[in-house]
Amino acid sequence: MQQLNMLLNIAALFSALAGIVGLLVGSFLNVVIYRLPIMMQRGWRKECLEYLQISPEAVRDDASAGAGPQIEEPFNLVFPLSRCPGCNTPIKPYQNIPVISYLFLKGKCATCGCRISIRYPIIEALTALASIVVAWHFGYTAQAAFALLLTWSLIALTFIDIDHQLLPDSITLPLLWLGMCLSLFNIFTDTHASIIGAVAGYIALWTVFHLFKLATGKEGMGYGDFKLLALFGAWLGWQYLPIIILLSSLVGAVIGVSMIIFVKHDHNVPIPFGPYLAAAGWIALLWGNDLNQLYLNYIGL
Repeated sequence: MQQLNMLLNIAALFSALAGIVGLLVGSFLNVVIYRLPIMMQRGWRKECLEYLQISPEAVRDDASAGAGPQIEEPFNLVFPLSRCPGCNTPIKPYQNIPVISYLFLKGKCATCGCRISIRYPIIEALTALASIVVAWHFGYTAQAAFALLLTWSLIALTFIDIDHQLLPDSITLPLLWLGMCLSLFNIFTDTHASIIGAVAGYIALWTVFHLFKLATGKEGMGYGDFKLLALFGAWLGWQYLPIIILLSSLVGAVIGVSMIIFVKHDHNVPIPFGPYLAAAGWIALLWGNDLNQLYLNYIGL
């Protein structure tokens, strides 16, 4: 009994620590979600100009014409430092404490009173809560560390896809390869299941994409979705792919139809599929064994 209490205390302490780290990571994820798509767009623009052999000065707008050479301010995940979008005042460290600062400032900039989006504390709280669940589920293990990394990445991918309908390769591809590397040590699955899972995950949605395009002449999803499902196949093995596809399709269909009926969402405007895949994959990461067994029992196998 004493040993059980000690284990529970360790699990509770580890989960609480994961929650605190999750709050801090959530604050960083807000930066990633906002800046990474802009960084990608700037990179694409630069590549296009280089390919077309056009100088950046040649496409500057009229307002900056004649102003002489301009030096672009560094824009990455570190610089420039966070600032108010309304008055451009740098945000002080004590004004950037996850969730707490938002509540203390009542959701407004301390300088100009500009409203701060409530999504920032929501993402921070969501990251903390998901981190607590992962830490409690896996305990103090290597699986917990990598599951936390995957969880944080999925949150970033989800909101980037909601905002821009993009699933950046700079996040999905390194995670896909990491999943295969982890399989060498049987951390979530074995290498055989991981390799087949990655291939099958990609081909499954690639096939659906082309069949849908052949039938309707429209593209039903993006290539990023193929890579995301391949990622889950690499991490969890091919055995989890059916339940992930089933869950994501079911939730996506329910939410999509609900948006069309109740929110009057234009059915011609695409709804990103990545968030549903991410949610289904995260659920499979934690409870995939139970869900697979429940499904097999349901179909009588």
